[in-house]
Amino acid sequence: MYIRFVNYLDTINQYRKSKISNRNFLIILAVIVGVLAGLAASALKSLTHHIEEFLQSDWHWKYKYYLYFVFPMIGIFLTVLYIKYFIRKSKFETGLSPLLYAISKKSSKVEAHNIYSQIITAAITVGFGGSTGLEAPIVTSGSSIGSNLGRFLGLSYKEITMLVACGAAAGIAGAFNSPIAGIVFAIEILLPEFTIPAFIPLLLSAATAAVVARLFYTQQLFFLVTEGWEVNALFYYVVLALLIGLFSLYFTKANYAVKGFFYKIKHPYTKVIIGGLMLGAMVFLCPTLYGEGYITIKSLLKGDYLAIINNSIFSDYNDIPALVVLFTVVTIFLKSIATLVTLGAGGNGGTFAPSLIMGGLIGFIFAYLINLSGFAEVNISNFIVAGMAAALGSIMHAPLTGIFLIAEITGGYVLMVPLMITTAISYAVNRSSQKHSIYTKALADKGELLSHEDKDTTVLNQMKLKYVTEKNYPKLIMDDLIATKMNEIIQSHKNICAVTDELDDFKGVVYVEDIFSELISNEDKDKITVSHFVQSAPVVVNETDDLKIVLKKMEQENAWILPVVNNQNQFLGFVSKTLIFNKYRALLMRQGDYL
Repeated sequence: MYIRFVNYLDTINQYRKSKISNRNFLIILAVIVGVLAGLAASALKSLTHHIEEFLQSDWHWKYKYYLYFVFPMIGIFLTVLYIKYFIRKSKFETGLSPLLYAISKKSSKVEAHNIYSQIITAAITVGFGGSTGLEAPIVTSGSSIGSNLGRFLGLSYKEITMLVACGAAAGIAGAFNSPIAGIVFAIEILLPEFTIPAFIPLLLSAATAAVVARLFYTQQLFFLVTEGWEVNALFYYVVLALLIGLFSLYFTKANYAVKGFFYKIKHPYTKVIIGGLMLGAMVFLCPTLYGEGYITIKSLLKGDYLAIINNSIFSDYNDIPALVVLFTVVTIFLKSIATLVTLGAGGNGGTFAPSLIMGGLIGFIFAYLINLSGFAEVNISNFIVAGMAAALGSIMHAPLTGIFLIAEITGGYVLMVPLMITTAISYAVNRSSQKHSIYTKALADKGELLSHEDKDTTVLNQMKLKYVTEKNYPKLIMDDLIATKMNEIIQSHKNICAVTDELDDFKGVVYVEDIFSELISNEDKDKITVSHFVQSAPVVVNETDDLKIVLKKMEQENAWILPVVNNQNQFLGFVSKTLIFNKYRALLMRQGDYL
């Protein structure tokens, strides 16, 4: 049945190739991905908001507000349960790092369950109060749609990768109703090297997703009322950018610290309890931390500068400016911890929305302090949106995405210059200390990141030693008689043999030309054993070595071929420059037509 289906699909593909060019077919698929990703984004937003509305408005019970302390833990617990019992055969991962890894090392293969599992788990986590964003899950869901559609139709690596990018662009476009930001995000994060024709599928996919999402959500996310920006305020934008750049460095370090803390906790339900209680306590103190947190930014942009404290237990003291400032600063740092705790405890989401919230709050409190001090009078709303763009650009190392996203979702194109200045400076501050973003650093440290700055390393990192290790070389034992092994040596057509002892411990190598020379001149050739010819290998390669290290060893020893052993010093085969270069050339050609 399966074979018949595959053959039928192959017949359809052959017919399609004869009638439609690959480029035109890719455009059609991009539109399909846009429709599906737009529906997925709408489903995620709708499901999340229904959960939030039920818990906060529809559920009437005298003591329900006391449960807000445990709601986040319930959401994380349900997420962990879903992953354990419904995604048993596949691996479930959060954030954008797995997506980048899939492009770099898995030929853009994104597991099919991500299409729906990202939506379900993110809605549960955020709907119950998890302090993360919905954008990373919808990007992964959209990318999974593109990846699986391309694989189902038997497309090539570059075509599947393009559909993955189309899914990501459509996810952002559908989530924010911002097609331009979706395109920029896909190019900046997933496709650093692109050609002009790549724009066409991305444009259509993002635009289609925005149209589909707009059928369900017509309201703009943020409303910005501004008369523009003033030259006199540029100095303060620069200071704001420096502050956010420094904060992004703190957030990066906090990310690794919190991850390390939860990594040491082995039992998943212990993580849920500890993380849930920590998160519940923070949400109880600062209600702004509940869910995505966009409501607070909306209120601040409307001029309600006390919104951040009014819904807390400290609302009775909202007439004290110093307390408003202190409470906002505490909220900013707690938001960073709450986001990381949510993810570390087992919840799903991303740092996209939290970056916007933290940046917006930093921009608000900075401008609020300037106005309180009397040194100057600045437009607080302008600084809020500038802070949002700067935080997103610096934390994610995506400055263009930050600029265009904020300009698009706020309608603040008139603030393009301040957005550019703050985002560029904050990004430069972070990049001066952190070469990679929080999404790419772990992959880069493992050599698993697709980098377009160092193509040699990128291609070598895509190659694994086990795939270029030749195992069809003769393996001799020290006490073997050469006469009894001659047929095996000759038939192998190899000029080198591996030598081990009876326990399979690697001892060295034997060169076939040495054997022939000795047998011609030695009359007692029937009594000569392998040990007579064995030589130490110039250097031995371990099966876990990267190919870049292998090539470095070859250059140092001027060797063309080296033996490969495992951690027990057992011989696995030989690796040669010839095979490495052939594989390198094949991958380089694939990267050459990446787009």
